[in-house]
Amino acid sequence: MKRLATLVSASAFLGACVTSPPPSGTQPDASGAPGSDRYSLQQDTAPDQHRDVSGLPEPVPKQEPRSRYGNMESYSVWGKTYHVLPDAKGYVAEGNASWYGKKFHGHRTSSGEAFDMYQFTAAHRSLPLPTYVRVTNLDNGKSLVVRVNDRGPFHEGRIIDLSWAAAVRLGIDQAGTGRVRVEALTPNNNSTPSGNVPTAVRAAVDSPPPNTASAPATNWLYLQAGAFQDRTSAERLRQSLREQLGLEAEIREQQTLYRVWLGPYQDDLSRQQMRQQVADAGFDRPMPVTP
Repeated sequence: MKRLATLVSASAFLGACVTSPPPSGTQPDASGAPGSDRYSLQQDTAPDQHRDVSGLPEPVPKQEPRSRYGNMESYSVWGKTYHVLPDAKGYVAEGNASWYGKKFHGHRTSSGEAFDMYQFTAAHRSLPLPTYVRVTNLDNGKSLVVRVNDRGPFHEGRIIDLSWAAAVRLGIDQAGTGRVRVEALTPNNNSTPSGNVPTAVRAAVDSPPPNTASAPATNWLYLQAGAFQDRTSAERLRQSLREQLGLEAEIREQQTLYRVWLGPYQDDLSRQQMRQQVADAGFDRPMPVTP
């Protein structure tokens, strides 16, 4: 579990997980983004004294304007280009979570806010800043609402970087990583625990039912690159996949969501190879689905 320092570019202010930081006291660049402080620690750790976070209240999702920094359409880290979603509605993903703590405590996040390892926050590569998400530990069923205000993680196979407090509450602080589900929340669905989430969100996790009008043969396999509550967002993702990877995707309207599907693939090996290719290009790792 390693987290890298801040990158300040002319287009955006990224998070505490990108490259080596500039010297302390860096002045704002031409875009007005704040500079980055130099980290005093080489390695990230938990706090020296364990703090009880069992009684810490979860953030309550509310309408907030987008952060001034960290919300560019796309950005590049280590030679990969990442795309920021136009909105978070309908976003659901499963994968590994990591956490960050003492090394970054008090330093600026991608949004320009100070990182507080004792609050329930997180870093994500593509969700708008800020976004409220429910994170569920798939191994123990524990669930927690966190506020995404940072960019990262940029390590292969991780989809979200949690604050130390969030990792403790979810029970992944000792292992360093854990298998999680991440579900974007709005003020209308914030109080519903995972497993009983609204249909519009649950549908993005479960395999959708077959469309009897155009259902392909049952041996065909697909990848779901995204699921949105509005068609415009789905169209944007389809266009990005076409422009960046030359992939043609289809949009399926099912269970109040517009789903962006890649495929079909005749075998799981072909599907997994494409899944990796999409992830390597900086998109969120698609979810395998079967009509």
